[in-house]
Amino acid sequence: METQAQASLPVIAVAMGDPSGISPELTARILAESDLRSAARYVVFGDLRLFQLGAADAGLTPDLHVVGEGDALPADAGKPVFVDLANHDPADLQRGKATLAGGKAATDNFRRALQHAAAGKADAVFFTPFNKAAMRFAYPGYDDEIRFVRDAIAFDGPASEFNVLEKLWNARVTSHIPLSEVAANISQERILRALDLADRNLRAAGFNPPRIAVAGINPHAGDGGNFGRDEIDTIEPAVKAAKAKGYTVEGPFPSDTVFLRAKNGDFDAVLTMYHDQGQIAMKLMGFDRGVTLIGGFPFPICTPAHGTAYEIAGKGIANLGATRAALSLAIKMASEGKAARKAAA
Repeated sequence: METQAQASLPVIAVAMGDPSGISPELTARILAESDLRSAARYVVFGDLRLFQLGAADAGLTPDLHVVGEGDALPADAGKPVFVDLANHDPADLQRGKATLAGGKAATDNFRRALQHAAAGKADAVFFTPFNKAAMRFAYPGYDDEIRFVRDAIAFDGPASEFNVLEKLWNARVTSHIPLSEVAANISQERILRALDLADRNLRAAGFNPPRIAVAGINPHAGDGGNFGRDEIDTIEPAVKAAKAKGYTVEGPFPSDTVFLRAKNGDFDAVLTMYHDQGQIAMKLMGFDRGVTLIGGFPFPICTPAHGTAYEIAGKGIANLGATRAALSLAIKMASEGKAARKAAA
């Protein structure tokens, strides 16, 4: 029977990612980690045969409670529950290659995990890496995970990706758009919306209050207007408005130095204007430890920031660092949310 201590643990819905890469191995590795197993309850969605291949690559045999699609989930399994969707024939597996079959399995796993959480049955979602090409084979409208999540759970509120490296976060105003369109998509309203979303997610992860630095968009943050007026006309007024709302925010700062200050502890997060402005800095500081958080949805969604590593698929040498960090963040945010809901009840 489930103990009171077990019942208090957050539930994490886990989606196994692209089967042609290291996702099956990473999924098996995290479910074999004793500290992670004791910190949460898990419901895993995937194909058991592919999971077992990943476990064999890692030299592991994780103890699971396996149920079939449509079966009732046990309330007191005492171990991770694996929902076997049987959605990818191992005979069709092509390691190291993006395929339609792999994309279908990954999107199916992710959709089921998201819907499980959206139904109130999980406190967070975690997934091992996807391959965007394979996802597009299976889901032609796939732009990124945010678009997919919106479609899967019918959610239309503001959402964004955050890159996390230990205690340093990167938020962004624009994301997956061409660089030529960035400046036209920067406005005071969008900066304030990004700051609000960043503040809420940082607080949900335990920062109170979070200290946010805002990067400029031009070289040297415009150099007083010599290299552009975006900072003067748009970004600085947005920062002033955010301060008036009570946010702990400063800027705009030159983007080539603001991450040095944040790394040294002056700030908890940097809000950048476009995708690579922050991604390059974060991945240089810790590619094998970075986490992607998809925030703004009714529950946190976390994944390692690296890709599917097709070149080492099946070799059993996948680095667990970023995956462990991503799952740990999901557990922390899920625990904080669960406690907040209990206090409010």
